[in-house]
Amino acid sequence: MDSSQLFGIATIAYILAMVAYIAYLAFRNSAVGTVATTITIAGFVAHTIAFFVRTAEFYEVGQMGIMRAIPLTNLYESLIFFVWCIILGYLIIEFKYKTKSFGAFITPIAGMALAFIDLSGIHKEIHPLVPALQSNWLLAHVTMSFLSYAAFAISFSTALMYLSVTTEDKKSGPYIFWTVTLGVFVSILVAMGIDLLAFKIVATRPEEFIKSYLFRATFRSGSGIIVLLSTIGLGAIIYAAYSYGHLLKKVITSFNISKDMLDDLTYKCIAVGFPVFTLGGLVFGAVWADQAWGRYWSWDPKETWSLITWFVYAFFLHARFLRGWKGQKIAIVAVIGFVSTIFTYLGVNMLLTGLHSYGAQ
Repeated sequence: MDSSQLFGIATIAYILAMVAYIAYLAFRNSAVGTVATTITIAGFVAHTIAFFVRTAEFYEVGQMGIMRAIPLTNLYESLIFFVWCIILGYLIIEFKYKTKSFGAFITPIAGMALAFIDLSGIHKEIHPLVPALQSNWLLAHVTMSFLSYAAFAISFSTALMYLSVTTEDKKSGPYIFWTVTLGVFVSILVAMGIDLLAFKIVATRPEEFIKSYLFRATFRSGSGIIVLLSTIGLGAIIYAAYSYGHLLKKVITSFNISKDMLDDLTYKCIAVGFPVFTLGGLVFGAVWADQAWGRYWSWDPKETWSLITWFVYAFFLHARFLRGWKGQKIAIVAVIGFVSTIFTYLGVNMLLTGLHSYGAQ
């Protein structure tokens, strides 16, 4: 059994776990929660084994030494590792805080990443690194970057949950912010699912997926009627999130998840992720850039957006420590930070051009 088959098993497990966690949240059945955790662990074990198998396969093809044989050289491998980090972080939270309800908010992020892999037709073949990128800094830079991305993803989920349990007035800015964010997030998942059903995606590159398939069955359709209906659907989902957001608060609080726990989790995830991102993403990345391209900083789009993301999270920590910000304001910053992270990770590679071209492979 090769790595692709094992990754496929892990993908199926995570999607089933996502459904099970949502069912657990809806019906509050402990047996369903146990099943969800069991499936998640099984998927994580398969995922871990697949990553080691992929490492062995990469080493055999590349013959560049074990420190350079970590399979994090293209978009497919980086997404797989990103999902692994998210699931690892979630399992730590579940066992530390003795609650399974976070799974309904965190596993959809993993599901969205895995859906993107299947939708976009990303290359899964193993290709040796070009000489300029064959550096021992690869392991430190890329691994630490995705560990921090996973921490930021979890903080995004807990921040949204915090906003949902602390907002009462539907006319308040925080309530509108989190319900619109949730509505857009759900709409993106639905639209990607419709793309898959409509086109049975056969794209060979992420750029081709973006230009030819992404949202072509909905918001970017050639039919004005479909675009109109899709826009109406987006509005309907956002309106439903806005109208029934208070029900989510009741569900979350029924599991004895306090706002203090959510605020603490959001802070801890960012407090861990920020220094890892600073050291691995920016400092080690600059050293690697100097070795590969002869300069530490070139204002490449990826570098620029990484710096923007760094400033957002630096502001989060600054506002919390020096300004005493807590609660809704700081949770909104955490959500904005993850939106910037996603654009740094995927949007830059798909929509802009630069030296960081692995997203095109």
